Amino acid sequence: MSIASDVLRSSKGRVVLGVVAAWALFQLWLTMAAPGKIAAELKGTSEKVNVQIELPFTPERFHVLAFQQYGRVSGTDEHSIELRGVKRTDLRAVARPYWVTAVGPIKEGG
Repeated sequence: MSIASDVLRSSKGRVVLGVVAAWALFQLWLTMAAPGKIAAELKGTSEKVNVQIELPFTPERFHVLAFQQYGRVSGTDEHSIELRGVKRTDLRAVARPYWVTAVGPIKEGG
């Protein structure tokens, strides 16, 4: 008997495989959804951009700290975080969390 057949026969093994499959599908969905959250106005040739990250809720300290690894947080408001100096190569990583609804250019004066 192989380990794989033992795992498939065990109910605990099938539960673990189901959880691993669900986690993998969730990660795949996050990766595939991220480019659709990035505004077309952010296309360009400069190395870094200033972005406004839209959230469906008021950002808390956790969210600000999570984005500080990609740039400098310059402000927050009711449903967004302003992040400056983000490398274009990091835009997908910024848009990847499920709690990010959109990433666009900073609305100056708004």
